[in-house]
Amino acid sequence: MRKIFILLLFISSQILIGQDIKSPAEMLGYKLGDKFTFHHQVVDYFKYLSESSDQMKLVQYGETYEGRPLYYAVISSVENLQKLDEIREANVAQTGLTGSQSSAANTAMVWLSYNIHGNEASSTEASMKTAYELLTGGMDSESWLENTVVIMDPCVNPDGRDRYANFYRRYGAKDFNPNLDAVEHDEPWPGGRPNHYLFDLNRDWAWQTQAESKARMKAYHEWMPHIHVDFHEQSINSPYYFAPAAEPLHEVITDWQKDFQTQIGQNHAKYFDQNNWLYFTRERFDLFYPSYGDTYPTFNGAIGMTYEQAGNGRAGLGALTNLGDTLTLKDRLEHHYTTGMSTIEIASKNASKLNNEFRKYFNRNINNPQDEFKSYVIKWDDRKKDDLKALLSFLESQKIEVGQLGKNQRISGYSYFNRSNVSYESNEMDLLISSYQPKSTLIQALFDPKPDYSDSLTYDITAWSIPYAYGLETIGVKTKLIPKSLEVEEFDSKQLLNAYAYGVKWNSFNSAQFLAEAMKRNIKVRVAYKNLKFDQVEFNKGSLIITRTNNETIYDLSEHLSEMSEEFDVEVYPISTGFADKIYDIGSTEIQFVKAPKIAVLMDEGVSSLAYGEIWHFFEQSLDYPINSIRTGSFNRVNLSDYDQIILPSGRYRDFSEDDVNRLKDFAKAGGKLIVMGSAVSLFADEEKGDLQSKEEEEKEEILAVYENAEREQLSSSIFGAIYDVTLDVSHPLAFGLDSQYFSLKTSGSAYEYLKNGWNVGVIKNSNSHIAGFAGFKANELQSESMVFGVESTGRGEIVYMMDDPLFRAFWYKGKMLMSNALFMVGND
Repeated sequence: MRKIFILLLFISSQILIGQDIKSPAEMLGYKLGDKFTFHHQVVDYFKYLSESSDQMKLVQYGETYEGRPLYYAVISSVENLQKLDEIREANVAQTGLTGSQSSAANTAMVWLSYNIHGNEASSTEASMKTAYELLTGGMDSESWLENTVVIMDPCVNPDGRDRYANFYRRYGAKDFNPNLDAVEHDEPWPGGRPNHYLFDLNRDWAWQTQAESKARMKAYHEWMPHIHVDFHEQSINSPYYFAPAAEPLHEVITDWQKDFQTQIGQNHAKYFDQNNWLYFTRERFDLFYPSYGDTYPTFNGAIGMTYEQAGNGRAGLGALTNLGDTLTLKDRLEHHYTTGMSTIEIASKNASKLNNEFRKYFNRNINNPQDEFKSYVIKWDDRKKDDLKALLSFLESQKIEVGQLGKNQRISGYSYFNRSNVSYESNEMDLLISSYQPKSTLIQALFDPKPDYSDSLTYDITAWSIPYAYGLETIGVKTKLIPKSLEVEEFDSKQLLNAYAYGVKWNSFNSAQFLAEAMKRNIKVRVAYKNLKFDQVEFNKGSLIITRTNNETIYDLSEHLSEMSEEFDVEVYPISTGFADKIYDIGSTEIQFVKAPKIAVLMDEGVSSLAYGEIWHFFEQSLDYPINSIRTGSFNRVNLSDYDQIILPSGRYRDFSEDDVNRLKDFAKAGGKLIVMGSAVSLFADEEKGDLQSKEEEEKEEILAVYENAEREQLSSSIFGAIYDVTLDVSHPLAFGLDSQYFSLKTSGSAYEYLKNGWNVGVIKNSNSHIAGFAGFKANELQSESMVFGVESTGRGEIVYMMDDPLFRAFWYKGKMLMSNALFMVGND
């Protein structure tokens, strides 16, 4: 009898705890949907919930660039929370990532990510309601949590969200104005969608270039959920979208993952039908590009999904649709709340099946990978050891196991660079990635030389293969090779002694970082525009020469160089004499002093925020070199002679006048350097006597066009993130330190004729240069015999044209060297 009384007392106390938990409205002082909640208020509410309930744990997993904390909450039953570490470890053990594969787990793991796009703000509001209802038994969730752990990230992108919330609180009417012409529906540049550096975090899951992504993926790998949902918003006049996803579906996605997406969608439909809410599935959001919040988890064994609510930054607290209805924030958060709870419900009902299929997924990866290539051999090249180390760091962040061949042997397989089958004598140092490992599916998705898409109507880029991004020759082998333990020699910096001069080879981005740091330390550096040889050491074009002459004010020069050598893993070679082993000597005019440039970058209206963000991030987080960001609206008031270089990121520059463009040209003629990227190149094209001319499609009259085929007809002139083989003139400073074969990621179908009077440094020679990714037949024909990277001399200065963005999403690693050449090498000779 006493045991029954204690049990009843425990149950009643749990009910009272649930009743005592304050709702979001009680804590915030307003009902959800009446305002956009600032991030710190959201954090405070989740902290309150974790302190008020023994069914929730709150974990800080990182911090944004602007210093806002990143949290996830774990919600489950009291019993599960008491043994949470045990449950988590058992689940991860199913993947084999911690050693041998285990089969002890039986709890469903659901991860819900909210507000990765800052101005798609309804989902964070929904997260507070979802957490509250889970902790108070809403929708019968008490029973779901008995066999389910829910991980909730209430705001993936706090910097973007607060940018949007601050905008709306500043301009929103007291009683919201649903008229889309009103200022509250018109965000200023750059909008709240991206993070601090204006990156789209939903394109960064795999690449992990941003602080938020790095922290999130570390936490993700600690849990390895079975289901991951990314909550989004789309246009105001679209209803709600949920799974199943649209074609193309990447070939690595399993039948189980497809089938369960459909089951989840049907469960959502049940609730939406009951409420007469409109929705659609299968027609817009595909599962192909590997760096989304739905695809990356999918390629890691989960059921990854995007949920899209009508709204986005234009919707505000309420907006008129084209049907004359008012879409409110309250509507939007209610829909997201419903799909979130529905996801948890169906996960709970299928917990055993989710675990069984999860284990099968990783067991297949480990013992019977589906990849055509069972091994990937990456050729070791001492000249590219920094690039290889950068690749190893990337693979480590993915939990991808890497070894080495360990012996010289004959290797036969598919050559990424030759695009054909080859046979060669390998080197024992060559890296080896076996497909027989837990991350086999992800390896296949990231390394696929030519991803196969079932439909060309895709939502993002269609090619991204890692060997091309890093410029590292890779051989796909169809047989299983056994890797040896990885033994890469660590760089051993040496204390430099006083010498006549010092040399640094220009063969990796590390060299560019070294140069940038030298400039910040006021060390004068010279650049070799010819190949050199001193003390039996050969230095390639672009190599850095630091002489004691002209650096007399740097008393401890050798100590500075030793510190920088260690920091950037760059070898500094002492040079004992200015007399070369063969021409040219240190005093030659072929070794030119490189001035530390004062750089301006245009930003704001008319400039692509993403393109500017890539440049901003490159200078601050990769190169660590100062820039001056100038608003396009202030351009005509700026004294351009204060700067040595001006960078124009991709953009339309709608408000730029002919006078503005002429000012830029005059700047170059007076000795300045323009670096013009992406669509900004069009500002300088197609003048009657100009050197830069667009290539035009051959016009063919189409009389009997079919209306429903219009969208696909447009695709024939389009390129969606396709990889092209570009031939570089490595004798030109823009290509120093690079190979003549460069792989470029092209995101536009535009093309330009060869420069007649300038330098065609990077060119596409023919239509066979297309390697992978979608390129419409008209667009591909247009690329043949086109200039991709070029330099035009004008007056005493230069214009550097970059049709393809070498810094695209910060993951196209080899492009960093190309950009560094544009900054430091071009224009000094």
